[in-house]
Amino acid sequence: MNTAFDYQPPIKAHTLIARPMGIDTYQEPVIYMHSDCHVCRSEGFESQSRVQITAQGKHIIATLNVVSADYLAPNEAGLSDAAWRLLEAETPIEIELSHPEPVDSFTHVRAKLFDNSLTAYQFESIFEDISKHRYSDVQLSAFLAACSGKGMSLEEIVDMTRSMVMVGEKIDWGVTKVFDKHCVGGLPGNRTTPIVVAIVAASGLVMPKTSSRAITSPSGTADTMETLAPVDITLPKMRQVVEQEGGCIVWGGSVNLSPADDILIRIERALDIDSEAQLVASILSKKIAAGSTNSLIDIPVGTTAKVRDVDGAKKLSKILRHVGGNLGMSIEIVITDGSQPIGRGVGPALEAKDVLAVLQCNPDAPSDLTTRATFLAGIILEQSKHTHIGDGQRLAYEILIDGRAWTKFQAICDAQGGMRTPPTASQQHVVVAARRGRINAIDNRRLSKVAKLAGAPISPAAGLENHVKLGDHVEVGDPLFTLYAEAHGELNYALSYIEQHRGIMNITKDED
Repeated sequence: MNTAFDYQPPIKAHTLIARPMGIDTYQEPVIYMHSDCHVCRSEGFESQSRVQITAQGKHIIATLNVVSADYLAPNEAGLSDAAWRLLEAETPIEIELSHPEPVDSFTHVRAKLFDNSLTAYQFESIFEDISKHRYSDVQLSAFLAACSGKGMSLEEIVDMTRSMVMVGEKIDWGVTKVFDKHCVGGLPGNRTTPIVVAIVAASGLVMPKTSSRAITSPSGTADTMETLAPVDITLPKMRQVVEQEGGCIVWGGSVNLSPADDILIRIERALDIDSEAQLVASILSKKIAAGSTNSLIDIPVGTTAKVRDVDGAKKLSKILRHVGGNLGMSIEIVITDGSQPIGRGVGPALEAKDVLAVLQCNPDAPSDLTTRATFLAGIILEQSKHTHIGDGQRLAYEILIDGRAWTKFQAICDAQGGMRTPPTASQQHVVVAARRGRINAIDNRRLSKVAKLAGAPISPAAGLENHVKLGDHVEVGDPLFTLYAEAHGELNYALSYIEQHRGIMNITKDED
């Protein structure tokens, strides 16, 4: 197979002709080289070696994958989508390859793995290297493992959070108070943020919301919002949207706010871990970088939520307040009911449809989502002195039902690039009750797992729609939830899991 380009510059000792491979490795830069490549042999590169790539004045570090098939010639290198984006290259391009400098900061990670405390300087060194993609996935995993468990002091979490902010952009909005709201997660369908932003911005306050994509859940706020409007926008564009509309809902990774955190999130997703220290640093670093001065943090508590009990919530609250206070933020904590999903949809598009129903004040909008969103927005309105303590939810509800929130949300979507219609999945299957009785318990974790197995959040239309709440009576054959998938195989995958875990929704016999 002939893969040579028409353009064939002379081969230099450490140069190859690079082309994009069209391989999505998410955020990890990867380079592909032939096993017969002269650079591989002369430099002693092997699979998983870290390789420095220089082209047109840019330098990146990528992980090497060695191929033996003939779709890549010995004088060529293939680059993953992430590597190609970082080089901002046009094909064909000559690249120079070399061994990168040793990552000296990894000695600090090794020290932390052996329970040694790290200083602010050591954290700064680590995050500087992470933000510049100098760490391999194995090294990133080691760092996350070192920060897990109970080995992080409050001082270390403060230093880690501050260091994550320092290696990225930081926005100054030129106003005294900038508001933010965040949920620590673990509760399917709890998509209050777009509604809260719309209400708060409609009241005249500034609320630039940067959100993450899903880590261990079927959808993050950015995933849901992306089915309604573009979230992958530049920092100047974000500033324009906020200055025009008072609020935004964008993906934090696109505006280079706490970039090291976005790199770590990719590994956290693969490992399915979200440690307490990393959770706090991740949340607050993005708030600070986005210029927020006042943040409301929702901690749902439930036996199958991320935070299992009130004691755990209080402990997390203490850490958040301590770290936020040391970094100049006012932190308000609210501990809420996490015993069951909020709304009906679980998955990006299905949650987006719930959001639209609430904002449009549809008669069939999920009332629990409406109540929760106006409750949270009301706290922010009280913090801002827009209303008296105890009157915030009433004002938030008024802004919702008179249409101001919906008007503002449409304006924000238009400013971010235009409003979209959430997609609908091609495959559907209704899961029904096998016995009569009352819904006594709902396993949030397993229900989220079902939505993920159905394809969420990678397939935006995938997930599930709940039809019951705790305490509801069901007869044999009544619908419990509807599965949505884009592929028949994913639908069957989710159904197989349900068959093996029949206690996802616990039905107890009615008392006589």
